[in-house]
Amino acid sequence: MATQSHYEELARQLSAIGTVKRGLGRVLPTDCPAGAAIVLMLLDRYGEMRMSKLAELLDIDMSVTSRHVAHVAERGWVDRKADPLDRRSRLLSINPSGEKLLRQVSERYTNALANCLSDWSDEDVDRLNELLARLRAGFGDTRSRALPHQVESTTRTPSQ
Repeated sequence: MATQSHYEELARQLSAIGTVKRGLGRVLPTDCPAGAAIVLMLLDRYGEMRMSKLAELLDIDMSVTSRHVAHVAERGWVDRKADPLDRRSRLLSINPSGEKLLRQVSERYTNALANCLSDWSDEDVDRLNELLARLRAGFGDTRSRALPHQVESTTRTPSQ
């Protein structure tokens, strides 16, 4: 088990992770904030779903999820249609325009990470990925547990 000083250093490192997030945020298209990019990624990965499931995967309040969805819908990156099982609910899905933007965002993120971590070995990057996944799981990240067949109204297979 790690010592208290290890956890204190981890807390300092995590509090400074905003620098990394801001750096990655700068590579996003100006009309696509990070929240919108994550919405697109989740819809691409898990397929069509209700807003409630999206809010659960985002681990944020429905009102915030609604604002993110309104943003991507206004720009024509997602489609909304009535849920045949509950006409009061809407099903969200990424459309070809959103998929195109998501490919662009993914390429920009990947290039930024490759540039910043160019002196890291493949093993170092793999280890960081493993440790970050464990950290997220330890905090109960629903995306680390959700499988495509568990997402309500899923019609697509994951692409990631």
